[in-house]
Amino acid sequence: MRVILFLCLLFAGNIFAQVVTVIDSATERPLEYVAIYSSDLNRSLSTDANGKVNISSLKGSTKIIFRLIGYELTEKSYDEIVANNNIVYMSESAIPLANVVVSTKRWGEDRGDASNVIEIITPKDIQFQNPQTTADMLMQSGNVYVQKSQLGGGSPMIRGFATNRVLIVVDNIRMNTAIFRSGNIQNVISLDANSLTNAQVVFGPGSVMYGSDAIGGIMEFSTLVPQFSYSGQTLFNGAATTRYSSANNEKMGHFHVGIGLEKWGFLTSASFSHFGDLRMGSNGPDDYLRTFYQDRINDKDTMITNDDPELQKLSGYGQFNLMQKVRFKPNNDLEFNYGFHYSRVSDVPRYDRLIELRGDNPRSAQWFYGPQKWMMNSLSITNYRENGLYDFTKLIVAYQFFEESRHDRGFNSTMLRHRTEKVNAVSANLDLVKKLSEESQLYYGVETVFNKVTSIAESENIKDGSSSPLSTRYPDGSIWNSYGAYVTYKNKLSKELILQAGMRYNVVYLQAEFDTTFFPFPFTDADLTTGALTGSAGLVWHPDPSWQINLNLSTGFRAPNIDDVGKIFDSEPGAVIVPNPDLKSEYIYSTELGLAKTLGKNLKVDVTAFYSYLDDALVRRDFMLNGADSIFYDGTLSKVEAIQNAAFAQVWGIQGGIDFRFAENFEFVSKLSWQSGEEEDDDGNKVPLRHAPPWYGTTRLIFTKDNFNAMIYAEYNGEVSYDDLAPSERSKVIYALDENGNPYSPAWYTLNLKLGYLLFDRYQLNFGIENITDQRYRPYSSGITAPGINFIGSFRVNI
Repeated sequence: MRVILFLCLLFAGNIFAQVVTVIDSATERPLEYVAIYSSDLNRSLSTDANGKVNISSLKGSTKIIFRLIGYELTEKSYDEIVANNNIVYMSESAIPLANVVVSTKRWGEDRGDASNVIEIITPKDIQFQNPQTTADMLMQSGNVYVQKSQLGGGSPMIRGFATNRVLIVVDNIRMNTAIFRSGNIQNVISLDANSLTNAQVVFGPGSVMYGSDAIGGIMEFSTLVPQFSYSGQTLFNGAATTRYSSANNEKMGHFHVGIGLEKWGFLTSASFSHFGDLRMGSNGPDDYLRTFYQDRINDKDTMITNDDPELQKLSGYGQFNLMQKVRFKPNNDLEFNYGFHYSRVSDVPRYDRLIELRGDNPRSAQWFYGPQKWMMNSLSITNYRENGLYDFTKLIVAYQFFEESRHDRGFNSTMLRHRTEKVNAVSANLDLVKKLSEESQLYYGVETVFNKVTSIAESENIKDGSSSPLSTRYPDGSIWNSYGAYVTYKNKLSKELILQAGMRYNVVYLQAEFDTTFFPFPFTDADLTTGALTGSAGLVWHPDPSWQINLNLSTGFRAPNIDDVGKIFDSEPGAVIVPNPDLKSEYIYSTELGLAKTLGKNLKVDVTAFYSYLDDALVRRDFMLNGADSIFYDGTLSKVEAIQNAAFAQVWGIQGGIDFRFAENFEFVSKLSWQSGEEEDDDGNKVPLRHAPPWYGTTRLIFTKDNFNAMIYAEYNGEVSYDDLAPSERSKVIYALDENGNPYSPAWYTLNLKLGYLLFDRYQLNFGIENITDQRYRPYSSGITAPGINFIGSFRVNI
């Protein structure tokens, strides 16, 4: 087969002398997304779906580097490539410390140069694990904990922080808005896992590069990129996938198709998903059973006994995702990328609210999130032409639109409350890189973000259809703007030692006007301007190629947003959060020390210890409104609370992993995370931190041979006892009860199996069994019980 391939490529090579084909040396399949460059990673070219790339811009280079995650770094001269008839073979790597490209500075760099812990999720990982949502994909990585209040949810926890203290970034554009809340959020499920090329999680503060909210970590998602044609003919590529999962009767269909010309590339991606009610496992606490559900029968709310209590009634939903990309490269110095993203999640029942009781009846007859919509238009312009100020620069402008809503009605009430929020967000980033010497580089740039919030509400009488005014969740028309500038310096002090240091100054402006129609606030507006100076410094030491030692010191901040300053909402039954215009930014101070060691070519061990201190923490505390500690909200007498700079918090922990290729085709991988946290309460006492999950991890045994992959693995986490529960968690009905009748979160584990086979280099078959022993469990802080035994099958056709 290699001879035939050689002859074909020999003929093609004589016609297109600058076109190289990169091939897997074992399977002889072409490799896509291989990065090719001479002296600078950020000027890299990329192979298309046929493994081809035009390297005419590298003509005459004495060193051309080929790199791809999971493969040995390969170096060739231009003449060597031509002499081999424009064919480059790459071999799968054992376990290197580096040869992975990360983008902690918005630009690519070697993972071996980064002083942060970074979790990489590759396209192979995504295809093989077959996650239902992007939240599930993060959980399956083994290094991110995910909470779910309902099936249509997924709120990542990173190093004891979550929600508006972790940052979501899509194609280098921040997704966090002015209404990201301290309660659990679901925005990450708006991203389609089927449309990703890779994802990375950067642990620890990242405010130097991304500004506000990057306290616990950053989740960066890179979506599919259109390819160019290097053969003189139009390139067509893509894939179509369908998947079924038994636990919630999931039906998913996805396709993406690309068209490549010499200077133009186009790509369209779409996914459709339907999830039915979720079935829990049979072996675990009876506290999690869904013993009843509610329905309206003959114009009367009715509590119905669930004949199948392991079926979580009223939990299903649907989702649609669409993406369009256009890429244009008029010459080697300039590239334009346009992206359009649209996501719509259907009505999603708020499961944890639907299982609450008031006396002998359900508290709510209805409680659901309305369609969650996200749309983004972005334009990226990259200029590789050097001048005195920069070697290359990238400008990204984006417009995003977000819509979310909440709809609830008390049991036996005729009034259905509707509250809808919309955010229009415009952002611009200018990022520049300047090479100061062979050993040092300067990264610098500016960022602006503009958010405008629309908040409307009404109460609907379900009997006669009439409507009446209702208090809004946020001040309508409020704005939140951010302006920042950063600089980062990187220097390879020696072959073994790398220094990185950076700083950023950020100004955030917030303005809101409060409606006193429903609540007589002692204020009518909020006008805040906060400034923040943050910095970071990191050292990476390679005593020899088998060692990497990282030391990182960093600070970060989160400025008050509209959710902090202006929200009016019942955080839980009997408690209402009211606005507080007197807030300032919270700051985090963090340090981490990491060690990674490879032993021979087949074993890698890594461990990282970290500590973070959050000062002036924005937390929910008891509050007085016009001298009253309780008010009536939606007909219920509720304790008054507000977000305040009222505490400190600290988190410490250890992350570790082992990767051992102990025999040909076999690999053993295990990851474990442990963290503990505490915060200050109203009385100055230290209490458990809400978003610090129990210890958790995954252990995998992997077999790979030719076109066949198999993995048997376990996922697990520890117990959170009643004493270790945060005070705000102890009143919730989502937990099991211990022998004393107190709520707690039991430890759990699952055993799982995944199989994959590639047929004729085109058809991908995947089969899986999750939770083989049918455990009944809830991940910490989750409102819905996890799936029981789950059979998964998928079929993918590569075009």
